Amino acid sequence: MESSTALITNDAAVLGLLAVLLGTVFWTSHSDHPVFKKFYRYVPALLVCYFLPSLFNSFGIISGEQSRLYFVSSRYLLPATLVLLTLSIDFQGIKKLGPKALIMFFTGTVSIVLGGPLAIMLFSLIAPDLVGGVGPDAVWRGLTTVAGSWIGGGANQTAMKEVYEVGDQLFSAMVAVDVIVANIWMAILLYMAGEAPRLDAKLGADTTALEELRRKVQAFQEKHARIPSLNDLMIIIAVGFGAMGISHVIADWLAPWIGENFPALNRLSLASQFFWLVVVATTIGMVLSATRVRELEGAGASKVGSAMLYILIASIGMNMDITAVVKQPGLFAVGAVWISIHAISLLVVGRMIKAPTFYLAVGSQANVGGAASAPVVASAFHPTLAPVGVLLAVLGYALGTYGAWLCGQLMRIAAGG
Repeated sequence: MESSTALITNDAAVLGLLAVLLGTVFWTSHSDHPVFKKFYRYVPALLVCYFLPSLFNSFGIISGEQSRLYFVSSRYLLPATLVLLTLSIDFQGIKKLGPKALIMFFTGTVSIVLGGPLAIMLFSLIAPDLVGGVGPDAVWRGLTTVAGSWIGGGANQTAMKEVYEVGDQLFSAMVAVDVIVANIWMAILLYMAGEAPRLDAKLGADTTALEELRRKVQAFQEKHARIPSLNDLMIIIAVGFGAMGISHVIADWLAPWIGENFPALNRLSLASQFFWLVVVATTIGMVLSATRVRELEGAGASKVGSAMLYILIASIGMNMDITAVVKQPGLFAVGAVWISIHAISLLVVGRMIKAPTFYLAVGSQANVGGAASAPVVASAFHPTLAPVGVLLAVLGYALGTYGAWLCGQLMRIAAGG
């Protein structure tokens, strides 16, 4: 085993450091101190959660390459996170949001699935070396992790890294592309939230249903929210990690069986143990959402899942190369074109159906930002609408694995792989 030159090499100490960093970010981001309020007005807390661990990695304080935290969080916390985040899917509730909300959400999803291959095809004409590469360093493979993040979230991003066997160095650059490009777009959406009344009036959008939605969301919160007991928390842990264990058992059996009996499916990643680990976990969460188990959301199931997710995010940040912008500026150009296709698609469809700005912004961020930031954008319109962002975002988590996998196959074809 290679010796590490990092200052802190004990993973227990590294985990403690990451926990302190995350706690500091959350504490300062919710502080009333003018300096912090001004800072987080322009710099999303999610970006800081990625960025701080990368700084510690870049300056040799910790080593993402040598640490086992990423492996542990991706194999154990990731499946549990997916279950707890998809557990709260309310298909009836999503339907009640109205067709325009769902149209904008799925427009966002489809534009990302198709935008990746289109961006690769464009750059293959003007700068073919930029989207080339072979094996784990093939750029299309790296872009699948961006697709996972932009359709679902950090959990799906991690899944795509493993499913498509993305090289660590390329993954570092792609995490930087994901975080920086996505947060620039998020800043634009937050600006649009402030201008929503003017934009809606100019477009002639009907916001009557949105006002009714605000009232219903507030009533739902008051009816179901409760202070979680130790019993609630232990049941939430049991569901999350129990489903994780089941997912491992099924994936450990199913992946080798497919590889042995249907070797041609290796090309589609269907013989990947990690692929089935994530798919089974997501499916279990969706099935449980149709049972009384979903009532655990009232006790904070998604909050527990989000806490696990932020540990995963920090462990990903440990592997992020903050100098990637300087080293590979072309990759950011690909990301910028990709997110532009997404933005233009939403603006065009939104104008056609006269959707309120809220549906455009949250439909986009439920894909690109996931459960971590969709509520932030939703609450920028009105505090009571934050759960609506979560509602669509968990749908994004459910679709993230499938959509990102499909996008990856299309990008493979576009790259001639």
